Amino acid sequence: METARRIIRTAIALFSERGFDNVSVQEIADASDVSKMTVFNYCGTKEDLVFWPMEEHFGDAALDAVRRQFLEMVGTRDPAVGLHSEPFARQLRELVMGTPVLMERAFLAARKGTRDLAAHLAEETGDLMQATIAAAMISAARNALIEEHYGRIDAGEPVATVAAEAPERAERAAPDRRARQPPLPGGYFAKV
Repeated sequence: METARRIIRTAIALFSERGFDNVSVQEIADASDVSKMTVFNYCGTKEDLVFWPMEEHFGDAALDAVRRQFLEMVGTRDPAVGLHSEPFARQLRELVMGTPVLMERAFLAARKGTRDLAAHLAEETGDLMQATIAAAMISAARNALIEEHYGRIDAGEPVATVAAEAPERAERAAPDRRARQPPLPGGYFAKV
């Protein structure tokens, strides 16, 4: 895993410095002291170098599992939820946001995560339409929370302050059904 981490960090540094389209896989391999084949053994495409760590977070099923996962990620200040002060995490986000092909890949990955969640919810409820709506709302709530984290930290708030308030804000976005807290407007969270 250390080799994969080194390759990915090297790739992100090169992409950030020179632009995604201006860096070859061979250059990444050389800078990482590995062969080009080793890079492809870890990541099948150049885009995978950016998305491999993030895509592990997509596709968790059921509202409670998503909520629990999000709160765990908040607790560990996972870069995927915008609560990590390490420059690498912010650099990675800026790279994705500033590169059209990477933005498209991020959109497609998020869309796949929402579809996977909808399919799982439909298995539980038997109603694909309601499950699809619920999955879209869950994904939107998660994305809004993450964007708020980035925005507040970018505006100068300490990561510790944003992280301390994150569980309460996540609770308001996706209340625990077992606690019988009111669902978001529209009632979709209550139906899944």
